[in-house]
Amino acid sequence: MKKNNSVQKAYRGRFAPSPSGELHFGSLLAAMASYADARHHNGAWLLRIDDIDQARVVKHSAQHILDTLEQCGFEWDEKVSYQSQCLHHYQSALEKLNQAKLSYPCTCSRKQLKALSDSGIYPGLCRHKTQHDSNNKNSAIRIKVPSERISFIDQIQQGYSQILSQDVGDFIIYRRDNVFSYQLSVVVDDFQSGITHVVRGYDLLDSTPKQIYLQQLLGYPQPQYAHIPLAVTEENLKLSKLSQAKKINCTLNTLVLAAHFLGQNELDNNDFDNIDDFWQYLISNWDINRVPRMEKQVIMV
Repeated sequence: MKKNNSVQKAYRGRFAPSPSGELHFGSLLAAMASYADARHHNGAWLLRIDDIDQARVVKHSAQHILDTLEQCGFEWDEKVSYQSQCLHHYQSALEKLNQAKLSYPCTCSRKQLKALSDSGIYPGLCRHKTQHDSNNKNSAIRIKVPSERISFIDQIQQGYSQILSQDVGDFIIYRRDNVFSYQLSVVVDDFQSGITHVVRGYDLLDSTPKQIYLQQLLGYPQPQYAHIPLAVTEENLKLSKLSQAKKINCTLNTLVLAAHFLGQNELDNNDFDNIDDFWQYLISNWDINRVPRMEKQVIMV
């Protein structure tokens, strides 16, 4: 485990899987890209288990994920963190937003909103409410979003922007089933861990302006973002636990296939004697600029 604090301040990356099943090839891609980029820059790489939504947690899957990452040759710095152990940080952030009158309770059901619009953009029905109107048993909490454009430069996908009021609407930061939202929890987690670089899947690209907005409200620094293409089947299904993607086998073939998917095409299975050799080469020669600038690409696994 690395202890070089000066290195950690320069670059701190992370991988944050959800323990809703075993590690599959799509997750391996995100882990590899974030790990290789961090190590290439002599940075720290942290591991966080995103288990805030306990209803989705599959028993023993967190340990399966850790075991598989270890078998694949990943080495993480610092102790593994768990969202379920950080609820007090999320509560503090939520209270700060509430006290600043930047949020409000919402009693709208999905059925009600569906009847009004198919766009998924919240129409602001409860925006007039205050925290005094809140009933925790029946209310979610939404954040008030601005009409200004939020833009950022993605290291892979380049420029991306949203006008949250037009593209998203006021979004939920605390669910009516008393669970902190992904958008709030991930922002707080990255701040608490001092994350400087976030490398993850394209499916989270459109969440980034929301997270940048929350960072601005909470006074947090903005990490550098990079979103890799999604791996999909020939039927255009994203490799995920929901699509019953298979658990990966940690072989050199699998790792080289993942590296090729990420644009590092000069690697060949026959070039390496073992997994340690593979990582030494990939980290030394990693180039994030080679990662394809696209939403998804087909993979045969």
